[in-house]
Amino acid sequence: MSAASWTPQDAPTREILTITQLNRTVSNLLERHIPLVWVRGEVSNFTAAASGHWYFTLKDSGAAVRTVMFRGRAGLVGFVPREGDQVEVRARVSLYEPRGDYQLQAESMRRAGQGGMFEAFMRLKAKLEAEGLFAPDRKRVPLALPRAIGVVTSLRAAALHDVITALARRVPHLPVIVYPAPVQGDDAPAKLVAAIDLANRRAEVDTLLLVRGGGSIEDLWAFNNEAVARAVANSQIPVVCGVGHETDFTIADFVADVRAPTPTAAAELAAMPRDQWMARVERAAQALMRSQQRRLDQATQRLDRVAGRMLSPRDRLSRQRERLQATVHRLIAAWRMPQQARGARLAMLQQRLRYRVPTTSRLRDRLSDAVRRLPAAQRRRIDTLRAQLASHRAALQALGPDQTLARGYAIVTDQDGNILRQAAHLRVGDTVTLGFAQGQAQASVTQVSADGQSVPVQE
Repeated sequence: MSAASWTPQDAPTREILTITQLNRTVSNLLERHIPLVWVRGEVSNFTAAASGHWYFTLKDSGAAVRTVMFRGRAGLVGFVPREGDQVEVRARVSLYEPRGDYQLQAESMRRAGQGGMFEAFMRLKAKLEAEGLFAPDRKRVPLALPRAIGVVTSLRAAALHDVITALARRVPHLPVIVYPAPVQGDDAPAKLVAAIDLANRRAEVDTLLLVRGGGSIEDLWAFNNEAVARAVANSQIPVVCGVGHETDFTIADFVADVRAPTPTAAAELAAMPRDQWMARVERAAQALMRSQQRRLDQATQRLDRVAGRMLSPRDRLSRQRERLQATVHRLIAAWRMPQQARGARLAMLQQRLRYRVPTTSRLRDRLSDAVRRLPAAQRRRIDTLRAQLASHRAALQALGPDQTLARGYAIVTDQDGNILRQAAHLRVGDTVTLGFAQGQAQASVTQVSADGQSVPVQE
């Protein structure tokens, strides 16, 4: 029974609903009977969860309703709402069943009173995204050490002062070239495109900053222009876009190579600070000096070693003369060795040689004696092996099955030739083979017993 069909008349017999059933019934009624609606209200209690979902309350002067916008839908909004913002949401009315809270599930959002502009923004965003102008693989990384930095903005804009101040503090050595163009108004898009094209034609800067301060969506609308977006996408110079506040998003932000939350942040992303570069240069110079000093020390050591091995021609000739004289003296002394000393040495060697020559007669006697003893030793060895063989043969015959069978025993095997050792392995009706000392016989089992006890068997 549903809640819609219940009436007071059938109260005594009505179905008792659980809280879960009641909330589910109410949720189904809301979702079935209330279509998607546009609702306008003020944002309060806004929370962007870590999951990417948005939770907030929409209120007016007389009422409030809780609202949730899931991550997939929130990522398409193009801006992050803030406390007090007037917005319009296209939402589905639902019930959060665990708590029984009535809520809205927002499908899309736009700033209140700017539905047409928001829809135009979303159409252009979808078109350019389909063309691949937002693809990460086409984004370029600005040079860390550019030759010069260009700025496209209005000469009267406060953003220009912020950018110049930040660049003067971080990279005072870099020239800054301003390409002036209005940043709001009907003629702003064409002037911005012309300024970007001029910077590309002159090719005098390595990074281009497209900046403007915060404002309403109307004030920032020039940066949602398709011509400006395509000029940024086609720029040969990497473009850093810093338009509005951190929560503001424009089409130019999505197309640019780098999106900065503010104009000052765009200036900070344009180049590495000079202090960091100077520190790097200082570290590189110190490393180069240490390397050069090591190479110089090594070269000096090699020079010292080579110099130590070098001699003047006079010293070299003097040393060679001394070595020649010493060699002549040793040669003369060798030729003048007394004949007696050489004769005595020869006699000593002859005496040692006589003691080292073997006596053949004594070895011949030993060989003759060994030849006489060899036949007797062979006969004794053969007799010993024959006796061992006879002993092994007798033991083998005593332990072999033939002797056991000769005493009246038999070997029982089953139909597969396996030897049977236990009666429990047999069944009545099995055919077994009996092997005797002389011949074989086959028998059929009629009764099986184990240890004197009859074993139940199945036929």
